[in-house]
Order: sequence, then C-alpha cells, then structure tokens
Amino acid sequence: METHALVPHPGHPPLAVSAVEARLVGGDPNWLRLRWRITGAAGLVIPRFAGRGFADGLWRTTCFELFVRPAAGTAYSEFNFSPSERWAAYDFTAPRAEMTRRELPRDPECTLRPGRQVAIFDAAIPRAGLPPAPWAFNLTCVIEEEGGTRSYWALRHPAGDADFHDPACFIGAVSPADMA
Repeated sequence: METHALVPHPGHPPLAVSAVEARLVGGDPNWLRLRWRITGAAGLVIPRFAGRGFADGLWRTTCFELFVRPAAGTAYSEFNFSPSERWAAYDFTAPRAEMTRRELPRDPECTLRPGRQVAIFDAAIPRAGLPPAPWAFNLTCVIEEEGGTRSYWALRHPAGDADFHDPACFIGAVSPADMA
C-alpha cells in the first residue's frame, strides 16, 4: 500500500522533527499492520513502557492514530497507539459525537524502534476489530519533543485548529480487495 507524507499543522510546528511518513503496510488475515517513520527524532518524547492494555488520553504525548470511516454515513472509528504499548479505540456517530469505546478481540501490538535521527513505530490491529471495507481513512500522530513542543501530523488538516476528526481529513481509501 502507498506511503503517505503527513503534514504538520501550521499552528503547531515541530521543533526538530522534519518529516513523518505513514502507511498501511498490509498484513495477514488476522492483522492490519501500520508503520510511521519519524525523521529528526533525536528529541522525541517516548512515553514510559506500561504494557499492553487500554488507556484513555494517549494523545496528550507522542501517539500514533488511525481514523476509519466506512463508505456510507458519518460514523467512524478512531484507533490510538502509544509507544508505551497502551492503546485506545473509539466509535463516533458523527464528528466528535456520541463517543463510545470500541471493543477489540485482542490487544493491538505497538512497537517503537527509536534511533538517533529516525524512529519507526509499528502497530498491528486485529482485523476483526476494524469496520468492513470499503472505508476512507486518516493516518495521524501527535509528536511531543523534549521541552514540551507538540506537533500534530495528518494526511490533511482542515482550516483553523488541528482536528483529526474533521471529515475533510479522511483522504486515504481502502477497498475490499486491499483487505483481502
């Protein structure tokens, strides 16, 4: 599948991070694998290891996200992944409306490989926990750097404030054949 260059929100520029690329890597019949590549990652704030499990508020520091909207309607799902190995998944009926926790059949896998200049973050979601394709998606991340600088990266940003939930940001597409 295609690699996407994420763009930082202009109102929240990064300090040293110069690029973020993300992609749906594919996987096998049981998992959808995703990868983010961060360039300029020497000052990346990495949340402390906490082990696999659900946790709210992961977006408050370095966090990687996938937003998925089925082809019909306004409902969508949000998946958050932390280098701490914690994760979260939510369903919404419309942008930021009626949020409920999305149950997954098993914990997603999250792995960070930090380097001096480049960091790679991999996540795997159980396919049984995803909506059926076709769907539109937005790959995003919150990058916190030493000193508290946070930048917000996405496939696209709406005008105004950073808002990963905005329908205009869901510009990636997955077909049933992509998920086969």
